[in-house]
Amino acid sequence: MVLGVRAIPFTFVAHVLAISGLVFVLVWTFHFRGGLAWEATKKSLIFNLHPLLMLVGFIIIGGEAIISYKSLPLRKDAKKKIHLVLHAITLVLGILGIYTVFKYHNESGIANLYSLHSWLGIGIIVLYGIQWLYGFLVFFYPGGSIGLRSESVPWHVVFGLTVFTLAVGNAAIGFLQKLTFLENSGLAKYGSEALLVNFTAVITILFGAFVMLSVLSQSPIEDENNNFTSSSKSIALVP
Repeated sequence: MVLGVRAIPFTFVAHVLAISGLVFVLVWTFHFRGGLAWEATKKSLIFNLHPLLMLVGFIIIGGEAIISYKSLPLRKDAKKKIHLVLHAITLVLGILGIYTVFKYHNESGIANLYSLHSWLGIGIIVLYGIQWLYGFLVFFYPGGSIGLRSESVPWHVVFGLTVFTLAVGNAAIGFLQKLTFLENSGLAKYGSEALLVNFTAVITILFGAFVMLSVLSQSPIEDENNNFTSSSKSIALVP
């Protein structure tokens, strides 16, 4: 079902939330957690790369890729390429973000894959990779038949939104898990850092919600000059 309202207001709010999420996670990792590092004697600096890469790379850029069909005043072919490239960047940064937490665990002597957050994370990144590869082969190169593309569109949309929803939910679980560890180590439960982490999680969830609202709302009306798409098939994840 498509909502009887235009997508632009929802995409605008999603952009604002994306910027807010970026600012919040940077403040957390730099001001409260001491910064970022690929190699460090203080191993927590390596871990700090994980929330930054997963939120900015996997959630924000992934969400922007989804709503690119609704928010960019470009020709459909251009939006298709942007959609594809943004999802590729999302996948690469997501894999890198998962690698950093394995690196942190291995160098700190911490067991891997012991939590629900880690199990879901591995599953989500695998599903994301399958979704991107299928979309590339069917909708971009070499490209499927018209019949295959037509039949794949609704499944591509549903599968993509399902994976994105799982990613947003798992990000919230990740913030909760890390904050719980910090509070068990002495962090004040009502301190500024705890509040910042909780608000970052809330922003992440709201961003996911406005991405969904953007998908369910109407695209700009297509005209000869702007080549906006008005088809309901131009909702998220549809090349």
